Amino acid sequence: MKRRDFLRRSLGTFAGLGAYGAAGTLGNLKLLGAAMGAEHLGKGIPDFKALVCIFQYGGNDPFNTIIPRDSATHANYSASRGPLAISQATAAALPLNPAVAPAGGGQYGLHPGMGRLQSLFNGGQCAVVANVGPLLHPITKSQYQNETVPIPPQLFSHDDQAHQWQTAWPDSATSTGWAGRMADALIDANSSSQVSMCMSLSGSNTLQVGNVVQPYFVGANGLDSVFFVENEWNQQRRDTFLAIQQLAQQQNAHVFERAYAGIMDRALTNHDLIQAALASTPAPSAVFPDNFLGAQLRMVARMISIRAALGMQRQIFFVSDGGYDTHDDQLAQHSTLLPNVSECLGAFYDATVELGVANDVTAFTASDFGRTLSVNGDGTDHGWGSHHFVVGGGVNGGRFYGTMPSLVNEGPDDAGWGQIIPTTAVDQHAATLARWFGVSPGNLADVVPNIGNFGSSDLGFMA
Repeated sequence: MKRRDFLRRSLGTFAGLGAYGAAGTLGNLKLLGAAMGAEHLGKGIPDFKALVCIFQYGGNDPFNTIIPRDSATHANYSASRGPLAISQATAAALPLNPAVAPAGGGQYGLHPGMGRLQSLFNGGQCAVVANVGPLLHPITKSQYQNETVPIPPQLFSHDDQAHQWQTAWPDSATSTGWAGRMADALIDANSSSQVSMCMSLSGSNTLQVGNVVQPYFVGANGLDSVFFVENEWNQQRRDTFLAIQQLAQQQNAHVFERAYAGIMDRALTNHDLIQAALASTPAPSAVFPDNFLGAQLRMVARMISIRAALGMQRQIFFVSDGGYDTHDDQLAQHSTLLPNVSECLGAFYDATVELGVANDVTAFTASDFGRTLSVNGDGTDHGWGSHHFVVGGGVNGGRFYGTMPSLVNEGPDDAGWGQIIPTTAVDQHAATLARWFGVSPGNLADVVPNIGNFGSSDLGFMA
């Protein structure tokens, strides 16, 4: 690649990858440095892979999502959970049949409304990553209580822990996320596309923000129109926009005029390109639940279906689901939330099978934090470690990865007040996905800077 082409591509990437804007300035040398380090620059990648994050805002409770079924573990769980405990009866927790017994012991099942995820787990297309959370180093209860090992700042705060989950860099003030840095590392994988590798169906997020790559925003039901350009009823604003675009073409145009014009040109071009591709490609026939999460995942499947038209070999999607801050009425709220996420993930997997990419698309859940093992009456409070699902044909499914915690109140994994200390770091979870996605071991520390603090960078849940 010629130097001028490299500079044009690098600057053009951050100037126009967002739907209608960019985060940065033309002189930002950090962006060029990141682009210089892109491991696939000018090479492209022959295969296709996509990652889909389902972020459960509010902090999903893991202990009523994955429920003990053996007598000893269920007795500990029931004593800790009291009125929130789900019965040990055969019809209550849906049995999971792992190929290998979970580390930490016990037998487990899923919330009674999560039949689709039960089928995927027992069929080998879903794995459980146990007790994951933001960490700086592995830490024990004694080390936590004696403050001999540093911990992430502002633990148990929604905003801080959601940010730390999405950055995988708790001891940094970075505004970039690990998926965005992963896209930076693979920036030229989509060598024939001008559309961002990162697409959000749920607005702004930190996870997909890179030093170079910025997310492109897509509505759950399609692209939002640039209304002041496309609709002539707003003629005055439309005329002003067109005048700025024309001024920016002049040789003496101000740098900000040229930057704005470039951003808008790219946004309009991308909008037209994606709209045309969607219009000419049949939507997958998989039936999704008729709600916001279902609509988002249906749209993700549609964006995957037009990957060839967009020139995409790598795609990263962000969708979200809310309502998991269950301080009150948790049993009733879970009876709606958990079946819905299970059905939505099942429908999305069906769509990837229909599209012929089931082995190439991996969906995973994430959340602010887990919730307390202890209860506050009819709900739970802000916790730390949590269990998460990874779904796809490329997953080494039907297994638990990491260590299941003790469910004894004030037990060996309880930091205090029922907040369970993670035994698997978000860094390890992210690194495992990054390696599958194509990030080389030599570039892994650029994506997950603290990965060297942990024993393994590959948890094994990806084939």
